[in-house]
Amino acid sequence: MGKIFGLIGRHIGHSFSKTYFTERFAKDELHDHTYVNFDLPDLSRFPDLIADNPDLAGLNVTIPYKEAVMPYLHKLSKKAAQIGAVNTIRFTKSGKLKGYNTDCYGFEESLYPMLQSHHKKALILGTGGAAKAVAYALEQLDILYTFVSREPAGNTIGYERINATTFDNFQIVINCTPLGMSPNLDACPPLPYEHFSAQHIAYDLIYNPEETLFLQKAKSFGADTKNGHEMLVLQAEKAWKIWNR
Repeated sequence: MGKIFGLIGRHIGHSFSKTYFTERFAKDELHDHTYVNFDLPDLSRFPDLIADNPDLAGLNVTIPYKEAVMPYLHKLSKKAAQIGAVNTIRFTKSGKLKGYNTDCYGFEESLYPMLQSHHKKALILGTGGAAKAVAYALEQLDILYTFVSREPAGNTIGYERINATTFDNFQIVINCTPLGMSPNLDACPPLPYEHFSAQHIAYDLIYNPEETLFLQKAKSFGADTKNGHEMLVLQAEKAWKIWNR
């Protein structure tokens, strides 16, 4: 009997996950494994998706459902519960759905080699499920963080408050928004980019295009930059291990 794995999200026609796992299955000669994109206009169809696909063995979850999918699951890993977002679902032997978060692992492992002793504080652009995983990873690395949002509240500031002093205090800037993602290549977060320097890291979770306008602008002022491709590979490998437990 074949095994089906898949991705749930919205507008996911050009997903990394399907390409990655299809190539992985071919390389490992797992000819009875297939990976399917399940493009859901809303999550109310999720229970039907599960019922209609009895051979499902594991799912990845992407924008915009990393938080919204949680009530549909029977169990959460401790880490996923702490983060408040799920990007991996395992089907247990008893048929239960258990949610995990591997984004935090992928981001932490990807960022760590870039860190120097002066990298103490980070700005997280965005407040969605991916941003929550990034925040959790930063906590593991003992890096303080502040969220930036168009709708600031709590430990969140608005973009209009970011200035030269902010860039002196925050040496890492992480884009967790979709601004700059293909096909909207001319979009980027509204930042005073001239305050980036060689002391800064600019990290973009977006991987398509390889270099977003956010990264281009930060690099032009000397920042060390990285896109989200390595993070995606690392979180995908972690998800694969979870599915095969």
